[in-house]
Amino acid sequence: MTTKPDAGIKTYDEAKAAIDGSLATLGLDHIDLMIIHSPQPWEHFAGDDRFFKGNLAAWKALEEALEIGRLRAIGVSNFQKKDLDNLVANASVKPMINQILAHISNTPFDLIDYCESKGILVEAYSPVGHGELFKNAEIGAMAGKYGVTIPQLAIRYCLQLGLLPLPKTANRDHMANNASVDFEISEPDMDTLTSAEQIKDYGEHSFFPVYGGKI
Repeated sequence: MTTKPDAGIKTYDEAKAAIDGSLATLGLDHIDLMIIHSPQPWEHFAGDDRFFKGNLAAWKALEEALEIGRLRAIGVSNFQKKDLDNLVANASVKPMINQILAHISNTPFDLIDYCESKGILVEAYSPVGHGELFKNAEIGAMAGKYGVTIPQLAIRYCLQLGLLPLPKTANRDHMANNASVDFEISEPDMDTLTSAEQIKDYGEHSFFPVYGGKI
């Protein structure tokens, strides 16, 4: 069970209330993973103010809940290196995971390498680029070469980079398909995928800050 407080929560009291509220709403005595959704409130996303003080305050509430077993793991999402530095340097517990947008054609290798150097697991959300990878003929041809679907190729790509892909579906058949990735992408093909032209337009999803080129 994973949950995220509202991205605008940047105080200790708000974060503590969010933890209590989530446990009450879910009817649980603990949550497996709680994540700070964004280093900045969405309306300030990618602005100059990184909300360092607020993130430390919210993180303190998560640390305390972790210590008493109300949370089993704590992490962040959409945090860049400077945001992570703030927690690593000043908090008692470093983030266990960082959920970031990462997929074929948009793989932030510098951030991934930094997270790995700090022992922070990188979870890759939208591994199929919010569906935009389906429009890429070259990627479709490569999936056909391996006899797999584009989502299977995209998920395998993330796995071979040491990332934990987070595909989103409510369809049981798609879930089973997404889990069938027991093949290996060759090194030359991985090189092709890592250098694929970056998606410039996420279509109807571009209004979300993370898809709107605001990172």
